[in-house]
Amino acid sequence: MSKLFAETLKKLRMEKGISQRELAERLYVARTSVNRWENGSRLPDAAMLLRLSKALDADINVLFNAAVEGDDSPTVIMVDDNRIVLNGGLPILEEVMPSAEVTGFTKPAEALAYAKANRVALAFLDIEMGSVSGLDVCRDLLDINPRTNVVFLTAYPSYAIDAWETGASGFMLKPITAEGVREQLRKLRYPFSPGGVDT
Repeated sequence: MSKLFAETLKKLRMEKGISQRELAERLYVARTSVNRWENGSRLPDAAMLLRLSKALDADINVLFNAAVEGDDSPTVIMVDDNRIVLNGGLPILEEVMPSAEVTGFTKPAEALAYAKANRVALAFLDIEMGSVSGLDVCRDLLDINPRTNVVFLTAYPSYAIDAWETGASGFMLKPITAEGVREQLRKLRYPFSPGGVDT
């Protein structure tokens, strides 16, 4: 995809003396995402470039100029205010959906801003996130893009009825598992095609 971007990112990361895993944790993405960016098989989107520039304390223009437009991989997000749950869930999503660009958020407002700038194909949402309800985040995501598939993640089965009233595609009890994700993918309202998302 972009050899120049791959080389630029690797150089900036190594200058900071951080590993791919450390960078991935700062960005709330799986380590495989960083690996793909650095081997040139995948490009981050514009919002992720901004996050990269902050995480590496690098000039955003350097990253933008090195990047090339045009990755039509499906965009998947996970929103959970618990960092441990988020960091544990992202590698599972990457494993099950290797062609997707998977990004995590601990703050619902950041996830919504990201969704306004990117076509989110699938969102995994925690229901209880401090003072913010994942049910409301779901409604906001569907206002932004009615074709976003939403799967709720929660430890409380009692939320199931409320969750279905939002227009979500699915509901999973924590902890997130690869088999559970695969089961949800079979039930999506707007399924993924091999090259991205069906339109």
